Amino acid sequence: MADYTGIAAAGAVAEGGKPKKSASDILATARARLDLAVSALAESREDEIDDLRFYAGSPDNQWQWPADVLATRGAVQGQTINARPCLTINKLPQHVRQVTNDQRQNRPGAKVIPVDDNADVEVAEIFNGMIRHIEYISDADVAYDTACENQVSYGEGYIRLLTEYCDDKTFDQDIKIGRVRNSFSVYMDPTIQDPTGADAKWCFVTEDVTKAEFERMYPDASPITTLQSLGVGDQSISNWLNEDTIRLADYYYIDYDRTTLNLYPGNQTAFVGTPEDKMLKEMFGKPVKSRESDRPRVKYCKINGYEILEEREWAGSWIPVIRIVGNEFEVDGRLYVSGLVRNAKDAQRMYNYWVSQEAEMLALAPKAPFIGYGGQFEGYEQQWKTANTTNWPYLEVNPDVTDGQGSILPLPQRAQPPMASSGLLQAKAGASEDIKSTTGQYNASLGMGSNERSGKAILARQREGDVGTYHYGDNLARGVRHVARQLVDLIPKIYDTQRIARIIGEDGETKMVKINPDQAQPVNKIIDQEGIVIEKIYNPGVGKYDVVAVTGPGYATKRQESLEAMAQLLQANPQLWQVAGDLFVKNMDWPGAQEMSKRFAKTIDPQLLADGDKSPALQAAEQQIQAMGQEMEQMHAMIQNVNKSIEVQEQQRMDFEAQIKAYDAETKRISAVQAGMTEQQIQDIAMGVVAAAMETQNEMMQMPTMPTMPMQMPPPQQEMMPAQGMPQ
Repeated sequence: MADYTGIAAAGAVAEGGKPKKSASDILATARARLDLAVSALAESREDEIDDLRFYAGSPDNQWQWPADVLATRGAVQGQTINARPCLTINKLPQHVRQVTNDQRQNRPGAKVIPVDDNADVEVAEIFNGMIRHIEYISDADVAYDTACENQVSYGEGYIRLLTEYCDDKTFDQDIKIGRVRNSFSVYMDPTIQDPTGADAKWCFVTEDVTKAEFERMYPDASPITTLQSLGVGDQSISNWLNEDTIRLADYYYIDYDRTTLNLYPGNQTAFVGTPEDKMLKEMFGKPVKSRESDRPRVKYCKINGYEILEEREWAGSWIPVIRIVGNEFEVDGRLYVSGLVRNAKDAQRMYNYWVSQEAEMLALAPKAPFIGYGGQFEGYEQQWKTANTTNWPYLEVNPDVTDGQGSILPLPQRAQPPMASSGLLQAKAGASEDIKSTTGQYNASLGMGSNERSGKAILARQREGDVGTYHYGDNLARGVRHVARQLVDLIPKIYDTQRIARIIGEDGETKMVKINPDQAQPVNKIIDQEGIVIEKIYNPGVGKYDVVAVTGPGYATKRQESLEAMAQLLQANPQLWQVAGDLFVKNMDWPGAQEMSKRFAKTIDPQLLADGDKSPALQAAEQQIQAMGQEMEQMHAMIQNVNKSIEVQEQQRMDFEAQIKAYDAETKRISAVQAGMTEQQIQDIAMGVVAAAMETQNEMMQMPTMPTMPMQMPPPQQEMMPAQGMPQ
């Protein structure tokens, strides 16, 4: 409702706020901004469209030939008999794709890194995984490749970010990366300084639809006739309405809320009127200092120039349209952009002209005839008339034609065929070289052979060509970095409820993680009674994170390179198989490699495969348990050795007792037979017994002592009584 009296605006100012912009003010500003963008970009965009047409030129459309030249070389009064050839040998797509396909092989990426003390490295990895997931579900490679193709061919490409509900039964949203196929449908603030448009204050993404389609999409909108009546006398109506279509625009703009920012002890800040400010004021009282601050807010409107069809606030801090620029110039206050095609157009035109001139010269020249003397062809005229078109197996002539002196004349010969002049060939070759020099790509960059023979020399020549077009890839990497920076800003705001999020690793493996935006710490680790981390919950909204650009080959290429490097290391150091053999097998592409890698990992020392997330206390406990286990194994071995020693000693004791009994029996026997023996026999027997006793005593002294039970000493040997008649 319009505020004709100004009372509502005055009341808003009295309450400390500012009057809300009316729809008519927003639409008037939007129309003026679109007129400004169209005027500022008009001259550059005409050249860009001509570059695109020239790049897409083919023999069918002849877009590479100027219209006035075609008028002089084409049909005359409907007759094509005198028409001159207008050939199109388009060499520019090869040069453009040399740049764009290199970007596809070495896709730019982004890596999230923590910035302040509240940020966490693990949360940064979660951000990286979520960004890869968003790129996967969005087919972001299509958006990146389209922007790169437009950037290189005619100078500018665009990428946009969108949000949509996960399904029709939830309020959870997903972030998508959108493709902008037609860069001319985007009108961005021409006063930007950042090449990615990060500092843009407004931007339009337009779409032309038929009037019938518009009425179907927005049945409650004002009729077309009403819009036409509103635009009467407005020169800018042609930007929105024409005879057949109506223009719709996604209009993003930044609005500022001017408020007061308070600073409290501990470097804590809050805006006046917020719950945080009230809480800090109760804790600390009067703020340390205050200042006026403009809080930017990104607004979104769907408009047709004279009516707002949709309206809401964008959650991010930047306008979600990212610019990818090629070559950029500012001349006399006007902005000009160009791509690889712009400077190569004249060289391509000259190449087409010289090729057409060569074809014309050869086509208009008569075919080389056969030259002979009259009378040689008589009787064979039919064969010789068709010799240029029919492959006769042989041709005959009359040999009886003489030179008047009786000698036979020579056989007929073909005249020399027409040849292109050397000047024409040099001009065509020069035009081809001019195309290479204007694009900065020479033979080595295009895969043509030269005098280099070593691989290092060939790579050096290729890098020279890459340097000439490196700024295209660098500008694309800047754009992808800004995409990631916006995603880092959006993820905590879109994923604002507890949910399970999918992340994708660099190798393509997927995992599910829990997100809880209500927890105070960035990572909450849930630990069981044994101190093992069983679950982690993340809050990406805690801490500050930034993004760095990473440019290089894709994961598949990196895996091939790592496989070759690991093969060389393992070949030089075979003992590394016991440390990293599972990783080597994992990077192979043949079927069953992953299963073999898992089995191979079971043969590696578990300490090398241990999870690095274990707490120091848990690691110390595991080491202590391992040491105690080793001590128990040593004690068990000692017990087994002692048992074996006891068994040996018991057997030795039993053998000794048996020997004592044998000695005793022998003594008694000698006493019994002493009376019937001679003195010499008795001495021999006594000496043998003494020798045996001394040997037994030596063995007893060498026996180990019993550690657990005392050894029972044998009874003393009975003293042998001397026999009668023996000396005392």
